[in-house]
Amino acid sequence: MSEVPELRVLRYFVAVAEELHFGRAAVRLHISQPALSVQIRKLEHSLGAKPFDRTSRHVELTEVGTVLLEEAHKLLVGADRLVDATRGALRGVRGTLVVGFQGNAAAELTPQILKAFQTRYPRVQVEMRSHDFADPYVGLANGSVDIAFVRPPLLMQDWLSIETLFVEPRVLVTSSSSPLAARDQVSVEEVLDEAFVARKAPEYWRDFWLATSSRDGSAPVLGAEVGGVEECFEAILSGRGIAFSQASTQRYYDRPGLAFIPVTGLPHSPLAIAWRNDLGAQTVSDFVETARMLAALELVPLAATPQPPAVEAPLAATY
Repeated sequence: MSEVPELRVLRYFVAVAEELHFGRAAVRLHISQPALSVQIRKLEHSLGAKPFDRTSRHVELTEVGTVLLEEAHKLLVGADRLVDATRGALRGVRGTLVVGFQGNAAAELTPQILKAFQTRYPRVQVEMRSHDFADPYVGLANGSVDIAFVRPPLLMQDWLSIETLFVEPRVLVTSSSSPLAARDQVSVEEVLDEAFVARKAPEYWRDFWLATSSRDGSAPVLGAEVGGVEECFEAILSGRGIAFSQASTQRYYDRPGLAFIPVTGLPHSPLAIAWRNDLGAQTVSDFVETARMLAALELVPLAATPQPPAVEAPLAATY
């Protein structure tokens, strides 16, 4: 009969599963590689199955390992929240809410929502958690956040609810030394042959930001691939490519050497709030209601932007 693995061993497993390399996982965990291998063998024994196919040069998740990784994430997140909730109770906190975001989150609407929520629910502790481009669900899929500010398109899931708060144009970001920087605006067709900085992200989301649907089937020229906003701008400044971004990026990340140029013919970018509908947490419902209320007041400079043309991917039809 299989035994329930210890949380510590599950953390070791998750590190190996995410790194797919025992050496890197050991460094991340601050333990020796032989000790890590011993713990993974113990896990295999307790499960009665192997989570990894491995050789001296290669580590790969088995089907069992893939299921275990998903469930381990949920269990570890739940354990961490149990500790946080207990400690919060000692401080008089009643409930916690983890909010995921990328980049500038919901632009100027972000602090307005947070302030209004904390005013209405002062005993709920709110934690903001940043994510890189690799996860368009911004922590919702593995349960590490309760609610998130997201940039569709997203693949719709049974557990996912999503509501658009506002839309804004996309702009072209380029080096100020580029001839494009002197333009008042450009059309999307004019720049498709340029080298682009691509996001390290699932293909459907990466393609939206590369304007793949406007390319008539031709592949984009890639000058760099990046994991986050700062990396993207460093690649642009070093002349490795250009990129599309939401217009509010300029207000939050403008710096010497960058130029932001309006683009015509490019569908706008929605900013949405998303949450798991399979948890039913009251704090999540309260936060959604607060965000909806603030968005309706049109306090974001671009919230009143005319409705965008149809979004590039059919995946986005549900937001």
